[in-house]
Amino acid sequence: MKPITSLSIVGALIVLVALSMSVFVVDQRQTAIVLRLGTIAQVVESPGLKFKIPVIDTVRYFDRRILTIDAPEPERYQTSEKKNVLVDSFVKWRIVDVRQYFIAVQGNEAAAVNRLSQTINSALRSEFGSRTVNEVISGERQKITELVRERADKDGRAIGIEVVDVRIKRVDYTQEVSESVYRRMEAERKSVANELRSTGAAEGEKIRADADRQREIILAEAFRDAERIRGEGDAKASALYASAFESNAEFSAFYRSLEAYKRSFAGRNNVFVLEPNSEFFRYFRSPGAGTGAARK
Repeated sequence: MKPITSLSIVGALIVLVALSMSVFVVDQRQTAIVLRLGTIAQVVESPGLKFKIPVIDTVRYFDRRILTIDAPEPERYQTSEKKNVLVDSFVKWRIVDVRQYFIAVQGNEAAAVNRLSQTINSALRSEFGSRTVNEVISGERQKITELVRERADKDGRAIGIEVVDVRIKRVDYTQEVSESVYRRMEAERKSVANELRSTGAAEGEKIRADADRQREIILAEAFRDAERIRGEGDAKASALYASAFESNAEFSAFYRSLEAYKRSFAGRNNVFVLEPNSEFFRYFRSPGAGTGAARK
């Protein structure tokens, strides 16, 4: 009985080992290829428990998710203006035809990434070379990425992959271009500043001229009003004097003589050559002259 039991155990172990070698599991995130003596025997796309021929068949697994190629360093490209720019980009891709992918690159992801990177690099160089700096930085970035994606996808289909998306993360000037752009921006800002200063100076002169004109107008109007008021006052004063003098002619003559004396003898050195009996000295000779006539 013991030899039979040992044989049964050995047989069961052999069966278990053969069974384990015949079974493989495909994850839902994977696609598998069953190779029989080095050639593709089966492509397994559905997940689950699968079977193969032990020893003869081998299984290769491939990721069916979207993968990313992200360049570690920005690439240098030249625009149509012969100016260099640094471009940081990334690519999203996935395997859509595992059989073709295996035949083209032997399922080697590094080889597929290298070929796709070369295609992307060539496409970007071509697109940037036909555009100006302003266009690649702000004007046509989306158009560039779409054209590059289409070109890379067409080339990728030949090796069984699909290019899902191409994106440009950043476009920077190189050091020499940055300095040139900075100098140009500085010159433009100085030009704008000078223009604004000139405009401000012209506006200032205009405001000052208008203020001076208004000042002259105000002064002229004030002088006119002052002269008018002074004239009206003088007219009223003259009317009052005339009324007063008409009421007493002798007093009028006396007052006028006093005014004449005051103006004539204002200075100490004034000299008059007159006869003593001149009419000018009438009130000196007889202060009460004419009073009798005034009383009458």
